[in-house]
Amino acid sequence: MIEVSQKQNIIIQSLIWHYFDMPKNILRAWRNFLLFNLNYFSITLLLKTFFSPWRRDSWSYPKGFDIGQYLEVFFSNLISRVLGAIVRSVLIILGIIIELFIILGGIIVFFGWLVLPVILFFSLIFGFKILT
Repeated sequence: MIEVSQKQNIIIQSLIWHYFDMPKNILRAWRNFLLFNLNYFSITLLLKTFFSPWRRDSWSYPKGFDIGQYLEVFFSNLISRVLGAIVRSVLIILGIIIELFIILGGIIVFFGWLVLPVILFFSLIFGFKILT
C-alpha cells in the first residue's frame, strides 16, 4: 500500500511541508522559548515572594523589651524586604521585556517563514530583470 505522501508531486509535498509542517514546528519552538524565559526568570515565583526578605536575611527580635534593639531589628528587616522588592521588581521587568522581545522575534520569524517563497520568487524575477 502506497502512502498518500508518495503519490503526491514533489512540489505539492514541499508546499505542504513549508506551509503546514514547519509552521507547527516554528510555533512549538516559539512556545518553548517563551516558557523557558518564564522559567529562567521565575516570574511567578518572584511575584509570589515579592516582599520576602532579600536572600532570607532577617534578624530575630530580642527576648527582652529594649526599644532600641527592637527598632534596629524592625528597620533592618524592613530594609531587607524593601531591597528584596526592588531586586525582584527589576528582575520581573527584565523578564517581561525579554518576553516581549521573544514575542516580537517569533512573530517576525513566523511571518517571515510564510512569505519566504514569495520573496524568493520576486527576488529571482528582479534579478533576471537586472541581468537583461
